[in-house]
Amino acid sequence: MTLVLITEGMDAQDWRRALIRVAPEIDVRIWPDVGRGEGITFAVAWNAPEGIWAALPDLRAVSSAGAGVDRLLADPDLPADLPVVRLVDERLAGGMAEYVLLHVLRIHRRLAELQAAQAERRWIGFATPDTPATTVGVLGLGAIGSDVALKLAAIGFRTIGWSRSHKELHGVETFSGTAELREFLGLCDYCVCLLPLTPDTAGILNAETMALLPKGSHLINAGRGGHVVEADLLAALDSGRIASATLDVFATEPLPPAHPFWRHPAITVTPHNAADTVPLSAASQIAENYTRLSQGRPLLNLVDRGRGY
Repeated sequence: MTLVLITEGMDAQDWRRALIRVAPEIDVRIWPDVGRGEGITFAVAWNAPEGIWAALPDLRAVSSAGAGVDRLLADPDLPADLPVVRLVDERLAGGMAEYVLLHVLRIHRRLAELQAAQAERRWIGFATPDTPATTVGVLGLGAIGSDVALKLAAIGFRTIGWSRSHKELHGVETFSGTAELREFLGLCDYCVCLLPLTPDTAGILNAETMALLPKGSHLINAGRGGHVVEADLLAALDSGRIASATLDVFATEPLPPAHPFWRHPAITVTPHNAADTVPLSAASQIAENYTRLSQGRPLLNLVDRGRGY
């Protein structure tokens, strides 16, 4: 049995070193330097090139190299019966929590105004915002979203969360299903999108749903670019319905230089770096799934293709 790394856009050598460190017995190869494709049973993939799956006739499972699996599932050549697993990693969740907390607090404590006043040597005063009276809503309560919601609640925000199916989190008021989405959105001073991208969630942040947010609310999207209807977001910002948007993910990446998001005064753009997979942290989970596959045991974090996560 052999494991292949298909990690375009990531450092494949870092991944190989990490896997060899935690499981030196695994034969790890890096695409395309794999020789003949026979005998390769497990793949770790990110941005898989077109036609690759036909070159791996013995492949028995594939793991995403990140938390999301939408790129893999969107590949029309991916065999329909091939098991797909996703990463659930504490370091990845921690990085996302840092990103969300950074930007919620940046806005909440009016950092831009303070920096502008400093540049003009103006001593300004305003009341400290009331954190418990400020509602932060998290769209998506998977492993990452739940971690983010719990950390927001821990520093005193009123934290609410929405997911497709019911979840219970200590200190977080939860909503679920289409029927409760309207109520959830209507409460959000900050709306943080951490959903997986599926046919059901594509375009979920559109003119209709953004109109449900309280006037002057703030949007943070670190899920996928496909969650946001870009023209609708620009219209909501220009009308004042939404006060600001912090965006880490986009429909087209890298974000084209001429895109209006770059120069919009109410948008903060970050280059899809809210949280990166740390190979050494993720390697143990990948090695565990490789061993389970070789022993015929159930895989960890198996994706339900019907749900898309």
